[in-house]
This record gives sequence, C-alpha cells and structure tokens, in this order.
Amino acid sequence: MTIDGLGRFGVWRGYKGFTPEDAAELEKLGYSALWLGGSPPADLPVVESLLEATQTLIVATSIVNIWTAPANTVAESFHRIEQRFPGRFLLGIGAGHPEADKPYQKPYDALVHYLDELDAAGVPKNRIALAALGPKVLELSRTRTTGALPYLVPPEHTARARRILGPALLVAEQKLVLDDDPQRAREVGRQMVEMYLGLRNYVSNLRRLGFSEEDVTKPGSDRLIDVLAVHGTPVEVARQVVEHAKAGADHVALQALGEDYLGSLRRLAPLLTTAE
Repeated sequence: MTIDGLGRFGVWRGYKGFTPEDAAELEKLGYSALWLGGSPPADLPVVESLLEATQTLIVATSIVNIWTAPANTVAESFHRIEQRFPGRFLLGIGAGHPEADKPYQKPYDALVHYLDELDAAGVPKNRIALAALGPKVLELSRTRTTGALPYLVPPEHTARARRILGPALLVAEQKLVLDDDPQRAREVGRQMVEMYLGLRNYVSNLRRLGFSEEDVTKPGSDRLIDVLAVHGTPVEVARQVVEHAKAGADHVALQALGEDYLGSLRRLAPLLTTAE
C-alpha cells in the first residue's frame, strides 16, 4: 500500500536537521518524503515551514513519542497542518524506549490508548503510522493505522513485516555511507548504530533476526554494521537500499550519514530509479 504522493524513496533525519532550502532541493532531486526523527514535540514545529517550501513533498514524523507528546495536543497540531496542507502530512507515533522514557509501562496498552485518543479527536486512521518492530505491534499497526515504520532493520525484517502487514503501508529506514573504503565507512556507520545497541527493543529485534550476542554487543560487529549502515560507491549503495523494496517495503527512508548528508543524497538520487 502507498499513500497519495508517497513515492519509493524519502529522507530520514532528526527533525531539527532539515531546513526549508534542504526540503526544496530534496524534492527537486526526486525524494518524495521527509521523515522527522528525534521525537518532535506535540506542537510539531518545523513541519509547516518544510511544507511551505515544497509543492508535493510529504512530511512525516518518525516518530512522535507517546510518553512526551500528549495526544490531544498532537491531534490539534495534525488538524492545523492538515487544514493548510491537505494530504501532505503523515503522523508517525511510537512508544520510544524504556531506557529513555519514564514512566514506561505496558507500552502496547499505552499505544492502544493513544490511538483511541487520536481517533476520538478525529485524526484519520489512514494518516497515522506506527513505529513497529515485533509481531504484536506490527499487527496493531495493520489494524489501527495505515501501516508501520520499522527503524534500524535489515531487509530480512522488511520481508517478515510484510507477511504480517499484508497490504498495509511499510516504510523501512536505512542508514547509508557513501564511501568505498570499508574500514572508514564502518567507522562512520558504527558511530550511529552503536548508540542504539543499549536499547533493548532494538537489540531484542536484532536477536530475533539471528544476530548473535557478539554482533549486538557494543560497538557492534562488522557484520551488523554492514547491514544496518550500508556503504560503498553510489552504485553499490543504491543497489543495497533497493533490497528493502525487493523485500516488500513500499517506501525506504534513507538516512545518509557523514558530514555532508545532502551531498550524499545528490549523488545517490539519479541512481535510485535505475537500481530498482
């Protein structure tokens, strides 16, 4: 499943990391969505400035944290944005991590309650997506939202998620480093991946996928880094990110690592259509 205007490839970055100028250029390059990470606050700043700077680009949160962003305020923000930019905003929500969010109790029940609040506030099901890794939350994303937003996953997870989701939306995040020196590229990728290896939601998911204790122990094995932060020449990276699409993803949110994320995305953009 896809939503109107959501093409095959978008860009994932912390919500403070995009400028309106970046958004306009990324749209011209052919990227169809911006995914705002870093738990944006409930009033959803930045979103409207990015939409103002573009014509058709979709802006999505990936994700709003249910522990820190009250559902009623998020719903008000959704309606404000929707009134100005109909159909161009997707609300991604998620339960965060027990190590970072207090209180963190019964996240599944909390997600259901949060979705109930959004529903009562008139936020349409087809404009909400859910951060999901394990089978139970993937199933919830299928039944209560338009689909799932898995993060820090290899294509194997994408294939498993597709079997659970059926025709629901599936957006896979993929980190990448444009550098054909494997050692140097792994250093860049590891700096990002390592910080997630202290969060049990991600580690448990990686173990389910067959990664060993050695793989998921900080700082992460080369095998793990090579899958979660793909690297190589632009042609090689384009071929690797397309593996998510082949595994069943409707859309891939690309997180370009390194000092010049725009430069990497400029080099990658013309190769993505030919790599499919």
